[in-house]
Amino acid sequence: MKAVILNKNFQLEDGFTEKPQVNNNEVLIQIKASGFNPIDYQMLENELERKLISSPILGRELSGIVVEKGTDVTQFNVGDEVFCGSGSMGSNGTYAEYISVPEAIVSLKPKNISFEQSAAIPSAGLTSLQIFHRLQWQPEQTILITGAAGGVGSFFVKILLAHHIQHFIVTVGSEENRQMLLNVGVKDHQIINYKQENLVETLIKANNNRLFDIGVDLVGNYMAEVVAKALKINGTYVDVTALLTADAHEILFNKGSLIMNISNYTYTMIKKYDYYQNGLHELKSLIETGTILPPQHKVIGTLSLDTVLKAHALLKNNQTYGHKLVMKH
Repeated sequence: MKAVILNKNFQLEDGFTEKPQVNNNEVLIQIKASGFNPIDYQMLENELERKLISSPILGRELSGIVVEKGTDVTQFNVGDEVFCGSGSMGSNGTYAEYISVPEAIVSLKPKNISFEQSAAIPSAGLTSLQIFHRLQWQPEQTILITGAAGGVGSFFVKILLAHHIQHFIVTVGSEENRQMLLNVGVKDHQIINYKQENLVETLIKANNNRLFDIGVDLVGNYMAEVVAKALKINGTYVDVTALLTADAHEILFNKGSLIMNISNYTYTMIKKYDYYQNGLHELKSLIETGTILPPQHKVIGTLSLDTVLKAHALLKNNQTYGHKLVMKH
């Protein structure tokens, strides 16, 4: 099968490999579309992420059609339209024509959206759900969200709004991203451009001159320090990027903050596969009932090295403009 493969020199290249075989508990999926995430290029550059590579084929979310199933598979039949986030679960990745994954991480895709839209959901959707469920948010709490126009950020905002949660402030860096958030229901006064001077003071002022109870940091690095400064004593810092700086960590320590690390990979370590399937079922229901809209997506090409490199560059340079990048297969 055709695939984009990581070679021994740690460079991506066009290539061909054997179609994966199905184990007894697995389904073979012909991939129709796959999504891109920042972790895709971070795994090539970041030593922490690089340790998670278990396959020469990267990519971790997809939609497609079941074309074969193992002898013990009971939930799916050949011809079913499905979506899933493969993560690092002992399978090849999604930069390929086919993938074999445990049926326990797969869900039927939402009936009312396309393969391309479905492929844009799993990684950002599961991460957003994990943040929401673990926060156990209380009505009086206020939330600061950095990078709110990105894949996880925009999905998380939609989940908050679907639960009628309004006490949050978000940061964006462009008029396009601001407009996108306005279109999903965020109010103008809740959106702050992170490029302005005195950002910490501006954020606190937008929060009725109060420090925030919770900071959901989807950017890291310098913005981690901004979030740390804007948090109240004993507040909660939600770390999704693993890009917490030493200065930010010191501020959080001195404030007695709780640092909540968010990682979908965690559940592969203990083979808690129901986390993935249950999350996908919840996302499927939210979208099919119209409770939340699917992510805005942009198809940037078909399965090839050129498409993958283009996607990585756009993600790295923060040029997605509120769209989830998708590749057709």
